[in-house]
Order: sequence, then C-alpha cells, then structure tokens
Amino acid sequence: MKLLRVSMMLGATVTALLAGGSAFAAVPGADLTQSTVGYASLLIFGLAYCLVMGEEYLQLRKSKPVLLAAGLIWLMIGFVYQQQGQIELAKAALEHNLLEYAELLLFLLVAMTYISAMEERRLFDALQAWMVSKGFNFRSLFWLTGFLSFMISPIADNLTTALLMCAVVMKVGGSNLRFINIACINIVVAANAGGAFSPFGDITTLMVWQAGLVTFTQFIDLFIPSLVNYLVPAFIMSLFVPKTRPNTTSEYVELKRGARRIVLLFILTIATAVGFHAWVHFPPVIGMMMGLAYLQFFGFFLRKTLKRSLEKKTALAIANQDEEALKRIGSVVPFDVFKRVSHAEWDTLLFFYGVVMCVGGLSLLGYLGMVSEVMYSQWNPVWANIMVGILSAIVDNIPVMFAVLTMQPELSLGNWLLVTLTAGVGGSLLSIGSAAGVALMGAAHGKYTFFGHLRWMPVIALGYVASIICHLLLNNHLF
Repeated sequence: MKLLRVSMMLGATVTALLAGGSAFAAVPGADLTQSTVGYASLLIFGLAYCLVMGEEYLQLRKSKPVLLAAGLIWLMIGFVYQQQGQIELAKAALEHNLLEYAELLLFLLVAMTYISAMEERRLFDALQAWMVSKGFNFRSLFWLTGFLSFMISPIADNLTTALLMCAVVMKVGGSNLRFINIACINIVVAANAGGAFSPFGDITTLMVWQAGLVTFTQFIDLFIPSLVNYLVPAFIMSLFVPKTRPNTTSEYVELKRGARRIVLLFILTIATAVGFHAWVHFPPVIGMMMGLAYLQFFGFFLRKTLKRSLEKKTALAIANQDEEALKRIGSVVPFDVFKRVSHAEWDTLLFFYGVVMCVGGLSLLGYLGMVSEVMYSQWNPVWANIMVGILSAIVDNIPVMFAVLTMQPELSLGNWLLVTLTAGVGGSLLSIGSAAGVALMGAAHGKYTFFGHLRWMPVIALGYVASIICHLLLNNHLF
C-alpha cells in the first residue's frame, strides 16, 4: 500500500507540472514558476488530487477538493496580478477558462440528460433482462458484455456503459468472485477503448473534437486501433473464464412509452451537434442544446397524451384480466425532463469545473511552457504522447488531456489522434486510471478491486502497445 500511495503522489505531482502555461504565460512578467505562489499552487493542486484518487477509501466526493483548490489558486493569482498591475490579464485568462468549461458543461449535461431519460424509460433494464434470459455461459457473457461495452460506449459514454454492463455481470455472476473480477476488468478495457474513437465516448475525445483539432469523421481512423486495444487482452483473459452456466432467473421488463423514440431523438441530437460544427463551424454544444429542446417537446407530448394512453391500457388490462398490468399502470408517473436534468452526474460535472480552473490557473503561472519545452520539443512527439497515456493510468485522463490541449503543441493529425487514443485507453492500465474503473470499484465493491485489476495489467499493457503500433502502421500517412 505504501508503494501505491507513493505512485499516486508522484502521478499527481507530474500532472500538476504538466498542467500549466498557455499563451498567457508568454506575456512579460507573467512567469511565476519560481515564485511562492507558483509552488503553493502546485502543492494545493497535488494535495487536492491525492484526495481525488483516494475517493474510494475516504468516501469524499471528488468534486470537493478540486473546487476548493481552484478557488484558492485563483485567489492567490488575483492578489499577485493586482500587485503587478496585470489584473486585466488574469481576468481574461479566467474568462477564457470559464468559457471552455461552459461549453463542455452544457454539452455533457444534455448527453447525461438523454442517458437518464433512457434509463427512466427502462431501456437499460430491458437490455439487462434480455442478456440474462438467454442462458449464456460465463465465457459467452464475458465476450457479450465486453463487445456491448465497446459498441455502446461511443454513444452513451464509457462510464454509463461500464455501470450498465457491471449490473449484468453482478446479477449473473452471483457468488463467483473470480468471474465478476475478470468480467469487470474486461468491461473497463472495452468501454475505454470504445470511447476512444468517438467524441461522445469520453470527455477527452470530446475536448479534442471541440478544440477543432480532429473532425468528427477523422476519429473513425482510431476504430481499428481501439478494437485491437480491446481484443488483445480480452482474448487472453477469456482463456481463464469457464464455460459453465450461471444459475439465474429471467424477468420480463416492459419498456415505458416513448423509450425507442427517445433513442431516435438522441441520435438526431448528435447529428444536429455534428451539423453545427461541420456546416457553420459553431461549437457542437449549440446543437446539443437544440437537441435538449427536442426532448423537452417530446416530454410535453408524453405528459399531454398520458391520460389517453392510460385509459387505453387500463381497458385492455381489464379485458385480459391482467392484474400485473393494472399495477404497473397505477404506478405510472408523467415524464419530467427537468427531473432527468437533476439526475445528471453533478459530482462529475463540478469535478470537471475544478480541474479546468486549476489547470487554467497553473497555466497562467507559466508551468506548461517549461514542461512543453521538454516533452514536445526535446522528445519525439510519439513518445511524448505514449507517456501521456501512461500518466492517465496513474491519475485521471481529464487533467492530463486538458494540459496537452492548453500546451497546443505543433502536432500532425496522426499525433493528435495518437494522444487521443493513449489518453483514452491508457486509463485501463490501472483501475484508478479512468472514471469507468473507479465507478466499478464502487458498484462491485469487494469483488472488483485495485489489486484484482493490477494482476492483469501486463495483459492490458499488451493491448495498449498493440493499439499504438496498429495506429502507427495503419495511419502512417497522417503523421
């Protein structure tokens, strides 16, 4: 455990060092890397991130320490820049970072609202019930949950997908701890790999897309490398999964009215966001907010037609003497889109605010120019991007990717795709390296653990290396 704590501390320190400097640091008098404020800011961010990584053990929500750290860092920056007569420069940097966060907040809020609406309409429950009812053996379930994680995460994000598949594994795995652990590892790897080739699959890919560095269609070049990243460890791990059948009982799940239409509206929302970005070069968030209007109008339609729908269902249930159907009808509540908004993962959204503002503050202090000079000027950019992926396994990939985007190094399209790939799938190396892994440690507490994941790290690392080699070979023309 001592070694784990030391590695966490080192990871947080390296990330803090990475998280600095933008164009503002180039302004004369703005370099505060050797100042007391600079060192204090690094220390505050490092301590905050240690608390974030200890969330599972401390039971402390990860948004709390970074929100406090962001406030302290910007308070110190405000005092220093006011003394230097450069407060307008600090305000411009603050507003820039707030705008960056606002775009991502609204984008993610709409996506999370749609996912919450699908969950409320029981789409995910129906999928889970279907998988359990088919009577698959453990090895088949291992491949099915992994494959579905890989295919769903590009649309529903890796965190939501991982939690959905984990629920299935927990239900069918029962007391078979070995199967639950290895299946959860497979889900984490598959969800992170699937999220790497879609702007909607992970926050890091979303950031790269919104920055305009990679277009929506260019992410498809990462499909095969991402697939390789999943398949290599999955094949090796599947050899250790038995073919015996679990003892499970199936249940019928009835979709609520409008469930399938909400899926279609979500697809239309994605198309709208892509259209705004591709045709008029506006931020995709404008299209996502328009897509939220689709859901609001559909929610209005569901509420207005609820009474008529219930009358028809009640008459049919009475005619068929179906008491269960009558009970379900009696428990129906109107669809409320604002209730779905309230069910968004606010801890994650606020955590992201803290990260963006901390990184933005350290950026203004000038640390990024120093680290960027080493990583992207003295090193080969390919090796620098591979290191980004390894760092994202030690700490969360969000601050690492945001730091790279703040650096804005001169990279080819191939290298931007590479850093997107490594930051996305590198988090699979450790259970604490991605939101999916951390969430599953909570959902399958005591069954999927840090050390249980660590045993398979060499196998996962093979997939990591194989995906990089695959990208370098297949997309060589993009470098």
